[in-house]
Amino acid sequence: MSLTTEEKRAAFRALHREGCFVLPNPWDVGSARMLQHLGFSALASTSSGYAWTTGRPDYAATREDVLEHLRAVSAAVDLPVNADFEAGFSKTSEGVAENVRLAIATGIAGLSIEDRDVENGGLYDMATALERLKAARLAIDQSGEDVLLVARTEGLLIDGDALTPAIDRLVAFADAGADCLYAPGVASKEAIATMVRAVSPKPLNVLVWDPGWTVSEMADLGVRRLSVGGSLASVGWAATMAAATAINGGSFEPLSQGASGLNGIFEKFPDRR
Repeated sequence: MSLTTEEKRAAFRALHREGCFVLPNPWDVGSARMLQHLGFSALASTSSGYAWTTGRPDYAATREDVLEHLRAVSAAVDLPVNADFEAGFSKTSEGVAENVRLAIATGIAGLSIEDRDVENGGLYDMATALERLKAARLAIDQSGEDVLLVARTEGLLIDGDALTPAIDRLVAFADAGADCLYAPGVASKEAIATMVRAVSPKPLNVLVWDPGWTVSEMADLGVRRLSVGGSLASVGWAATMAAATAINGGSFEPLSQGASGLNGIFEKFPDRR
């Protein structure tokens, strides 16, 4: 069954109303289709995972690269896709608004805007970050499309102890019209619970920081959605690097551990690109 863009967006918004769901991060069309096959209800792109497929580090992909990537992934699956749209690919709020309009046209169901000043390092000051977020909010509203806006602060990735400033930003972003809040780097259950309470009733996305966490534990804390960022792509790279290292040393044994039945899985997906 092929879902329309409108149906994907409606399904995505419904997922945020209650419960806790996992939003895994594919890095290309094949991984997106595999995750749909495995039964996930929604996906999110990963800037790092995608950049690595092009042989570049995170934040090195261009706006045009990312828009084409989002278009391809959104068209390839019958699942809503949340875009990791980095810092909006512009220094100005006007540029952010224009780029958000372009992102909406790719068929995504949601997108995140970061407060990271990619060019100069660090974070945009609060006033500038809010101006940029409000520009994204207005662009979505003017489009008439039901696209979810995720506001993301990068402060904890810069200073892991800066919990209070991160929460202050999330609360301000929520008041400015963000639909969902996200602060990658929150590392303790106590901090997560505090963050959930601060932004409630709006949903909080948590990046899985500790592999020992479980979905049920996060649900009990009030987390609405969990994502893994570039970690799933990193696992794939680790397996490839380990196998290639063994081959380079003369052993082909790791090739016995490859996935089977891939052709059968992908044959189920009509090519809609």
